[in-house]
Amino acid sequence: QVQLVESGGGLVQAGGSLRLSCVASINIFSINAMGWYRQAPGQERALVASITSGGSTYYADSLKGRFTISRDIAKNTVYLQMNSLKPEDTAVYSCDAVVRGIVYWGQGTQVTVSP
Repeated sequence: QVQLVESGGGLVQAGGSLRLSCVASINIFSINAMGWYRQAPGQERALVASITSGGSTYYADSLKGRFTISRDIAKNTVYLQMNSLKPEDTAVYSCDAVVRGIVYWGQGTQVTVSP
């Protein structure tokens, strides 16, 4: 069992920045991949960015250049730096971890961007 705890969400004005954190209960080298997803009201959950155990990253095309995924191995933490935020970035952001084919989810953190 892997526990994931997200933090860092909140209310920010358009143009602002937030950094989300996802702390894993195990060494993230043991995790095949971790990702950040978001789900806005009435929409399906969508992948924002992911990072593999080898450090390879992936971004949704529409978010490249504004969002950055990174990790601190010593802290078992994956981050999502979000810059130049827009009202349409408002959503619940969740992180996941894939360990030997099993997907684990955190509880999510709300990000609200005001105009």
